[in-house]
Amino acid sequence: MSVRPPYRADVVGSFLRPAAVAEARHDFASGDLSAQALRAVEDDAIADLVRKEADNGLQLATDGEFRRSWWHFDFFGLLDGVDIVELDHGIQFQGVQTRPRGIEITGKIGFSGTHPFLDHFRALKEDAKATGAQPKFTIPAPTVLDFRLEPGHIDPSFYDGRDAIVDDLVQAYRDAVAAFYDAGARYLQFDDTAWAYLCSEVELDKAKERGIDTTGIADRYATLLNRILDGKPEDLVVTTHVCRGNFRSTWISSGGYEPVAEQLLANTNYDGYFLEYDTDRAGGFEPLRFLPAGDKTVVLGLITSKSGDLENPDDVKRRIDEAAKFAPLGQLALSPQCGFASTEEGNVLTEDQQWAKVRSVVGIAEDVWGDS
Repeated sequence: MSVRPPYRADVVGSFLRPAAVAEARHDFASGDLSAQALRAVEDDAIADLVRKEADNGLQLATDGEFRRSWWHFDFFGLLDGVDIVELDHGIQFQGVQTRPRGIEITGKIGFSGTHPFLDHFRALKEDAKATGAQPKFTIPAPTVLDFRLEPGHIDPSFYDGRDAIVDDLVQAYRDAVAAFYDAGARYLQFDDTAWAYLCSEVELDKAKERGIDTTGIADRYATLLNRILDGKPEDLVVTTHVCRGNFRSTWISSGGYEPVAEQLLANTNYDGYFLEYDTDRAGGFEPLRFLPAGDKTVVLGLITSKSGDLENPDDVKRRIDEAAKFAPLGQLALSPQCGFASTEEGNVLTEDQQWAKVRSVVGIAEDVWGDS
């Protein structure tokens, strides 16, 4: 159905952690398992996951983020000059709060060629060879780091405030993109909650309390991202997933994409956009009118990853038809609205239900775009 990502049937990236991985990570954290033994368990689980992704009809392969505890903190905490620290509060979702962690800038921000995620990608690439799938690797967007910084968490001996980190943050991500490309990556995804929060007055108010100037923030974020994406190799596809919060099947942000649609879809140089559309909290499809005609793709997140209940395929097809009133059908694709486990705790569904969701995405995409 597709020869270039994002694919007509795609996934955001994370999958439920198998029991063996959860147990091994617990034992490692308690000191009862070596790093080498943990890596062996993760290697086996990821190789099995890649086979299952192919068996269930996907053209891409992810590592399920099995080597991570969080979708974002694990990457950020391994950047030069960035530490993950204990806070007196977590991130508030609907009815539940995450573990109390936050970001602190303790030195000059940079991306080192020894960042462990590069090795994680190389391992995924080797596993994907066995199935012929395109390895897809996810990292958190730089806008998330900016948006999540708490007051007082920048060492003034390195940076004079929030705005002063931007140049080094941009360079760190340019170095990261180049390093992943040199390692063989041709499909990267920047996972991003910030754009969804810009659609929520509640989250914008919280951002102001953290010292963020929200006036013109969508334009600033588009400029920041374009500085990173400018000059990337033509055969490297970089997409983004705009997430509204995904922790134990709960959420954070509500509000349609209209406030940021032009800046995000028309003015930010991503190749594709994974947009969550599984509930009415995302609003209508009208903002898709800002998608420029051409090669960019919007991947419609119409299949929820927050429960195991299967959507009616006919209902999903009708919603795709609705979206196609505002953007060309040939520039649309389908996926679950988010990953199945943005943190190692995972969402509230079974592995069997997870794979049924994936097969549903593949089957619906074949019906809609199979002749394209």
